[in-house]
Amino acid sequence: MKTMIFWRNILVMTAAILSLASCSSDPQWADEEAYEKTEQLQKQYGPMMIGTWHFESISETECFFERLTFNADGTLSGMRKWQSRKVVTIDGEQRYSDWENVEPLEGTFSGTWKLRYYSPEGTTGKKRNCLLLNAKYEGINSEHMAYSNIATFDYADETTLRFEGFYFKDEEGRIVFHRGNQKPSF
Repeated sequence: MKTMIFWRNILVMTAAILSLASCSSDPQWADEEAYEKTEQLQKQYGPMMIGTWHFESISETECFFERLTFNADGTLSGMRKWQSRKVVTIDGEQRYSDWENVEPLEGTFSGTWKLRYYSPEGTTGKKRNCLLLNAKYEGINSEHMAYSNIATFDYADETTLRFEGFYFKDEEGRIVFHRGNQKPSF
């Protein structure tokens, strides 16, 4: 009986040692390519993203300004000012209406950001460099999202940040921000 208990204890200890030896503390990624490309993307562009960026667009009927501050800890803060007016006919003459704020799409907001290489859920497209933005307005508009988007990310350098536009876009569907803590000109 003592011999049987001895061998059973030896088997249990051997199994425990083998199970510990076969485990690795390194995470196993479901998509190793996406993980590696995400790491490269973050290493190349992450430090360039840190700081404050601004974009402004003014036309006859719309004025739009946005400022984004990307922090090293993955947090984001910003502000958006957006005004519009319409062409109206008064006494047979076309005129512009008064400028009005585009609510609730303006104000200050905060949230998170990150760079990733992947194909967003629900899309059939191939993997790409993405900028994930998630931010809610503060104050009276706090029930509204300023960003809940996955944008195609193009690049960031010392002066320029370029990614897929949401409200305002160039002919390629991109928006270009410039570095600096500017204020709206309107």
